[in-house]
Parts: sequence; C-alpha cells; structure tokens
Amino acid sequence: MTRLLVATRNLKKLTELQRVLDAAGVAGLSLLSLADVPAFDEAPETGATFEENALAKARDAYAATGLPSVADDSGVEVDALNAMPGVLSARWAGRHGDDAANTALLLAQLADVPDERRGAAFVSACALVHGPGAGDAVVVRGEWRGTVVREPRGAGGFGYDPVFLPAGSERTAAELTPQEKDAASHRGRALTALLPSLRELV
Repeated sequence: MTRLLVATRNLKKLTELQRVLDAAGVAGLSLLSLADVPAFDEAPETGATFEENALAKARDAYAATGLPSVADDSGVEVDALNAMPGVLSARWAGRHGDDAANTALLLAQLADVPDERRGAAFVSACALVHGPGAGDAVVVRGEWRGTVVREPRGAGGFGYDPVFLPAGSERTAAELTPQEKDAASHRGRALTALLPSLRELV
C-alpha cells in the first residue's frame, strides 16, 4: 500500500479524493491528511494563481515528510468582480475558512448585479509532488461554470457551494449528491486529470 499525503485538514477533501479513486478503480493508495503526520511549517499562500499555491503546498508537504503529496487550491472566480475572490476565496471576509462570512460578503457585493451578469466559475488546481526534482511534479486544473444565486440553498458541500448554481442545473452545488458533485465539479475534474499520475504511484 502506497501512502499518499493529502495536504489538507479538510477531511471532506480527503473523502472526495477517495471517492474519485474508488470510482476509477484505483486501489493501493492509503490517504493521509496533515493531521496524520508530524506538524511542519506551512508557507503562507502567497501565490498569484491557484496553480502556484497548490504546487507550493505539495512541495512543502513532500519536503517535510518524504511522502508523495497532493495539494489543491481552489476558489470561485466571479465575472462581475473581475474574477475575484479567486485565490482569496477562503479568506474573502478576512478570516480563513469562515464559509458563512465569506458567502455573506460575496452576496452583499453582488446584491445589485442583475441575474444575467452573475456568471462565475469554481476553479481547482491540484498538484502532485513525488520527488525533489522539477520533473517530479504534476499540476492540473479543473473549472466548473455556473452562476451565483441570491440566497444560499442546500446543506451539502462546503465553501460557496450553497450559492453556486452549476450551468444546466436547477440545484446548487450544495443540493447535489456527493457522487453528482464529483462527476461535474472543478475538483472532481482536476482529480480525474491527476488519475494517470496517481496510478503510476501504485
């Protein structure tokens, strides 16, 4: 069994990756989170892009543990806000990971924006680092287009899911089943693109 460090403390992301691996028939990977390894200094997320942040997190995790490491950086880019919050999504309201405050601020900023101009995309960059060299890293990107609704709906998912209505759907991301979300979501798409590299680890 190959141990794979998922550089997050969000166990929902771990579960999401496990579902994607199971659905693709990839066995032989044992997933660990940051809670399962000794603590190490994590560099602040200062990258200008999701890709830069994901790669920096995965490199830090590999350097500290020697384990193949996957990291993701994700967020929502809103057309009417010039693609913000973007890489600032998790701390848009000022405190990292306060989903309710971040969502409330976003809705307030879009209060006067008409429905036809509320387009947005969830973006996820996933990085896999399995060695110290430049060639030992893979970075992939997934995008999920939709619009921002005016009121939160649904109790599933996390982050901005309750206010994100995927294109062609009548249900928000928070109203989809985990399997439905995996099949369409930004992170599901990025993790699927990462599958060939994950298979090589096994």
